[in-house]
Amino acid sequence: MQSPSIPYHRIVHRLALLTVCLTWPLIWVGGMVTTYDAGMAVPDWPNTYGYNLFLYPYKTWLLGPFDLFIEHGHRLLGGLLGFTAIGLVVAAWRTEHRRWVKGFAAMILVAVIIQGGLGGIRVVLGDRTFAMIHGTTAPIVFALTVTGMVITSRWWFRYSRGSYGDSQSESTPQPERSDPDSENFVALPRLAKGTFGIVTLLVVTCYLQLVLGAILRHLQPTGSPTGFLHTTTTHVVLAFVLWLMVAVAWARLRKCGDLTLSRPGVALIGLVGIQILLGIGTWVVHYGWPAFLGWFPGAEGYVIESKNYANALLVTSHVATGSLILAVSTFAWVRILRVRNLNMASVTSETAT
Repeated sequence: MQSPSIPYHRIVHRLALLTVCLTWPLIWVGGMVTTYDAGMAVPDWPNTYGYNLFLYPYKTWLLGPFDLFIEHGHRLLGGLLGFTAIGLVVAAWRTEHRRWVKGFAAMILVAVIIQGGLGGIRVVLGDRTFAMIHGTTAPIVFALTVTGMVITSRWWFRYSRGSYGDSQSESTPQPERSDPDSENFVALPRLAKGTFGIVTLLVVTCYLQLVLGAILRHLQPTGSPTGFLHTTTTHVVLAFVLWLMVAVAWARLRKCGDLTLSRPGVALIGLVGIQILLGIGTWVVHYGWPAFLGWFPGAEGYVIESKNYANALLVTSHVATGSLILAVSTFAWVRILRVRNLNMASVTSETAT
C-alpha cells in the first residue's frame, strides 16, 4: 500500500504508459503507409468509404488490399490512442493534486487531436507538404507521451518526499532530504557541469534529424538536385555528430553514479548505431549502392525496381527508430531536468538557512 504522503496515482501512470505503448506502433504503421504510398488508399476522412471509422466492415478491411489494410488500421490505432488520451485526462483531473500535471495531460490530448487532424487534412487535400508536416509532428506527440509517463511515475518522487507544493498537506510531517535514515530516502545525485545543456542540445539535434529525414522522405516535385544533395549530406554528417553527442552525454551521466540517469545513455548509443545502419540500408533500397561501394560484388548496375515487404520494413524501421531515439532522449532529459531542479532547490534552501 503506497504512502499517502507520496502523490503517486497508479491508474494515471498506467494510462500514461499506455499512451506511450500505443504511439510508437502508430508511428510504425504510419511510416508503413508512407513507404507503400498508401496514404490515399481511403479517399475520404473522417469516414472510411462513407462508413463511420469504427463501423467499417472488418472483413473488407482485413481481407482487402494491403494498402487499405494499413491505412484504415492506422486510423483505428489513432482512434484508440485518442480514447486513451481522453482517459488519461479524466483520471488526472480526478486524482492528481498537481495542477500542472492535469494541464500536461490535457496538452497530450490536444496534441493527439491536432495530429489526427493533420492526417485528415493530408487525405482531404492530397498534399505532400501536409504529409511531411504530419510526419514531423508525430515524434513530438511521442515525446509528450513519454514526458507524461515520467512525471506520473513513482520515480518522480524517489529523491524527495517533502517538496511537492500543493500536493502536500502542511500538517503532514515530512522527512528531511538530508536525513539518510528517512523512509524511502535516495541520495540526490550531483550532475556534472554542463550535463543538462548537452542533453538539451541532444534532444534538439534528434528532432532536427527527423525533420531532415522527413524532407528527404517527402521530396517535392519542385525540389532541386543541389538541395537534395545538401540535405542528404547534412543528414548523414549530423547522424555521426549525434552519436558523438550521445557518447559524451553518457560519459557525464556515469559520473553521477545513478543508473536511472545513465542507462538511457547506453540505450541511445546502441539505438543511434542501429539507426546509422538502417539509414545505409534505406539509401540502398531507394537509390542503390553508394558509388564508393562499387567494388562490392553485384553492386555495379544495381537498380531498385520496387520495394518488397522486407525493403518496406527496413525503410519504416529507419523512420520509427528515429522517433524512438527522440523519445529516449526526451525520457533522459525530463529525468535530468527533475534532478537539476531538485539540486537547485536544495542549494537555495541551504543558502536560506
